[in-house]
Parts: sequence; C-alpha cells; structure tokens
Amino acid sequence: MEGNYERILEKIAKSTDLGKEEIEKRIAEKKEKLSGFISEEGAAQIVASELGISFENERLKINEFLPGMRRVNVVGQVFNLSPVRTFTTKKGEESKVVNFWIGDDSANIRVVLWDINHIALIETGKIKEGVVVEISNATMREGELHLGNFSDIKPSSEILEKVVTEKVFREKILMDFKKGENTSTRAFIVQAFEPKFFYVCPECRKKVNKEGEVFICATHQKVVPEKRALITLVIDDGTNSIRAVLFHEALKSLGLTEIEDSEKLSLQKEAILGKEMIFSGNVRQNDFFNNLEFVVDSVKDVDIDEVINSLEK
Repeated sequence: MEGNYERILEKIAKSTDLGKEEIEKRIAEKKEKLSGFISEEGAAQIVASELGISFENERLKINEFLPGMRRVNVVGQVFNLSPVRTFTTKKGEESKVVNFWIGDDSANIRVVLWDINHIALIETGKIKEGVVVEISNATMREGELHLGNFSDIKPSSEILEKVVTEKVFREKILMDFKKGENTSTRAFIVQAFEPKFFYVCPECRKKVNKEGEVFICATHQKVVPEKRALITLVIDDGTNSIRAVLFHEALKSLGLTEIEDSEKLSLQKEAILGKEMIFSGNVRQNDFFNNLEFVVDSVKDVDIDEVINSLEK
C-alpha cells in the first residue's frame, strides 16, 4: 500500500503542472533548509501548503487520510462497534464515549465519538454494525478519526462494496513511526527479554484479576483462566530502534515455542538475535517509559523475492 508521502506527491501532481522530479526536488530543498529535522512526509506537506493545496474539506477515501488532518469528510461502513462507555470528566461531570471502525474499499479506521448527540444515534439503533455512515468535519488524531461538537455523522443510503475490514498496515521505517498507526516494518532483532505471564478469560480473552484463590473476569465473573505470555524485543532497522511487545499468539511465528522452559527458551532467544523479520502491529505511547513502543500483531520471515520485486517497482 502507498504511504502518506506517495499520496501527497500524487495530490500535488494532480493539482499543479509540476512533474514528479520537480516536486521531489522542492521537497528535498525544504528538508535540507530545515537541517534534516523533518521527514520527507512533513516536507511534502509544507510544499503542498505553499502551493495552496489543501487536503481538507473534500471527501476522501480512508487510505488518503494524513496525520493531523482536520475537517475530514468520508463515507464508510460500521463494524466492531464497542459498547457506550460512561466516565467522569476532570470537572466531575458525567460524559460518554464510544468507538467503532468504519471501512471502505481502500482501508479502515477507528472512529471515536465524544458528542452525546452523536452517541444517541447508536443508543437508539440508528447507527449500528453494517450501517453505512457519512462523516463530516472530523479530525485525525493519533491514527484515529475523532468527532466532536462541530463534527457530524449520519446514516447514508450509499451502498459500499468490497469493504476492507481486516487491519491495514502501512509500510514504514522506524524513524517515521507515529503514535496510533497500524504499521509494518522490516527490522533486525537486537534484544530479547524474559517472558512475562498473565491470565485471561477463556470466553472474552480479556485480562482477569486474581481475588484470593479465584480469578474474576469483569464480564464473566468467576472463571478458570488461561495462562498467556508476552515477550519484549528491541528491533532496529538502521534508522531507529524501538521496543516491540509480542503476545502469546505471535510468539510461535517468532520461533519462541518453549515459553515455560527457561533453558530451551534461552537457546531460542539466542537463535533469533540478529535475525531480520517483518513486524506488523500498532504504534502506541508507553506512559511508563514516555516513548513509543510497537505492539506486534504478526511476524513473518523476509521473502527475498518479494523484497526484490518491491525495489524494482
């Protein structure tokens, strides 16, 4: 899938008479002028702005969204609708929030509603899973689409075909990782730490709390839990390094199968050090360390033929 940089180039080319070489030249000059303290994507957005090109107030496909974009207009089909959650604000007032995903034929994105009038559409069943909605004046925030008081959402009569519901990962180098993005990257494993264990509910797979001798799930109450593991790695692609967290399901793909046997696991961890693999997951903020970390959904070996074909393109 094309990254943000390529989409900005395409937008500039369509909106001006400039050729690709001239556009890239201006981007390189802008990046050099800022002493390299900006990514190509950031420099491209500045060049677009200087040329009077706006990415806002027009209907977009989901894969055309850019970080920080405001006044986003889009049509998508609702899926993975979460329950409405009530919380207390810092002012002591009660408020609500709900999130769900929308997809079109290009990609999908998580949507967060904060306005009680918007949330009422879900509570009354006017917006539910499978319904196509029209969203306007929304804001991109940390890889999500947020709707506030000045946004709008309503059911649409439009019919969408081939809606993308599986996660979409954009290929990026570590240096360009941004919080909230679903990203895929090729990197080397440079450190592997000891596993940490936790317990989950066998029904909903959510973490359970131990109370005395029993385990309690917030939804299913007293349960016989399943033991799970996570392992933290440090991966590096030459542009940067990042902590990568892999949960139970992804460990086998990594080659770590002897989680309960410390001696065998030690040998397996040693075997993967220095190995280059492709990691796909979500970038999030680790509040304890105050830096970005990569929560990995899947891992796979590097396919040399695939890499060569990609470079040739």
